[in-house]
Amino acid sequence: MGTLAWTVALVVLIAMGDGIPESERWWIGVCLTGIALGVFGFLYIPRLLRKRSDAGDETGEETTDTAATSTDTAPERP
Repeated sequence: MGTLAWTVALVVLIAMGDGIPESERWWIGVCLTGIALGVFGFLYIPRLLRKRSDAGDETGEETTDTAATSTDTAPERP
């Protein structure tokens, strides 16, 4: 959603053309940076999650949180 918002903002700024004061044209760079970071995250995060789940499978660790039952954690009483 953020990447889409930055794209819309960039389109609006480009559509304004010369209506943007020279001192405010830096916003175009901000929009381009927001789009670039959004695309990077969109491509990188799934790869990171896939790598993390593959590492958990190889080491035999569970990658999901499971609730411990009371018999698993309760100390024995004399």
